[in-house]
Amino acid sequence: MQAIILAAGKSTRTEPLTINIHKVMLKVANKTLIEHNLDQLQGIADEVIIVVGFLKEQIIDFLGNEYKGIKIKYVEQKKQLGTGDAVKCCEPLIKDKFILMNGDDLYHKKDIKECLKYDFSVLAKKVKNPERFGVYVVDEENYVKDLIEKPQDFVSDLASCGLYILDKSIFDIKLEKSSRGEYEITDAVLENSKKNKVKVIEVKEYWLSIGYAWHLLDANKVLLERLDKSDIEGEVEPNATIKGNVIVGEGTIIKNGVYIEGPAVFGQNCNIGPNCYIRAATTVGDNCKVGNGVEVKNSIIMDNTNVGHLSYVGDSVIGPKSNLGAGTNTANLRHDDSNMKTPIKGVMIDTGRRKLGTIMANGVHTGINTTIYPGRKFWPSTSTLPGEIVKKDVK
Repeated sequence: MQAIILAAGKSTRTEPLTINIHKVMLKVANKTLIEHNLDQLQGIADEVIIVVGFLKEQIIDFLGNEYKGIKIKYVEQKKQLGTGDAVKCCEPLIKDKFILMNGDDLYHKKDIKECLKYDFSVLAKKVKNPERFGVYVVDEENYVKDLIEKPQDFVSDLASCGLYILDKSIFDIKLEKSSRGEYEITDAVLENSKKNKVKVIEVKEYWLSIGYAWHLLDANKVLLERLDKSDIEGEVEPNATIKGNVIVGEGTIIKNGVYIEGPAVFGQNCNIGPNCYIRAATTVGDNCKVGNGVEVKNSIIMDNTNVGHLSYVGDSVIGPKSNLGAGTNTANLRHDDSNMKTPIKGVMIDTGRRKLGTIMANGVHTGINTTIYPGRKFWPSTSTLPGEIVKKDVK
């Protein structure tokens, strides 16, 4: 079985994290998005074709030509002309039936297997806000009747998850450019449904869509909550406390006075504590240091990052190779208790989150006693002065 993973585009909605890091190379639960999906394809696909473009070298250098027994091939989409064009680039390599999936959404093996029971199928999930998605309209037997993009009136709540079971015949469908000026794979899927029965399979396990940077926190929480046991490969000093399921990587030391409420994950060669409070749904990457008296809650701290003593990191994503000076505090709640909003490409976006701290790209440095307003973002390699109060995004 072959699979195609789409990973060519430049993600602007997840900036500043993805200004110089490809989106599929971002980590949740200490594993890149591309690795999560390849893991779910183990035992299903023996060959995966990854469509690359923006920052392609990061993906190719990281994965190489094989991943845990799966053969990896790469096809470059030189111009970003849409998902339909990306799939078309793979035509010379496709033998027959194949799986097509977005590289920046996370899927579960059981749902993929359920889709594969049919010649043609799509994965969908019921959502509360269908106006934000492309939705499938189905008949009595759950076969596709129509696919409508972001309907303003309710027609269905079955959102497309960006995973499809197709075969070579999809290449015979001639696509026209959409209103966005792109060739859309969804148009090909809809056209195919007029000739063949396309089954709509509802998600039973999970579909974790990473549309914006804060969605990494949602995905991280879901994946950590699925941990069923602890795995301690590093050192835990006698007066540290661990509650719940916690992963501690090789070479990591959890010092005395550290209190960890799982689920939580710590990578390799980290130095944690002493006297830290690590709260649930926290991931700390490889080669990180979390200093004395630090509290971390529901956050992702990426590789090679230091969090100085007496700091607070809540509901935040901290990019790799960053350094938070002592006493850096991330506020994560508005005084009026309303949802956090943040500017994306000049438009204020409602994050849907009541609590959101900071989003820091790679290489950020904060001065001691920096105070950060809720929802503020830091561009790569930016910094603050000691005692600075961050009221706006730092570019």
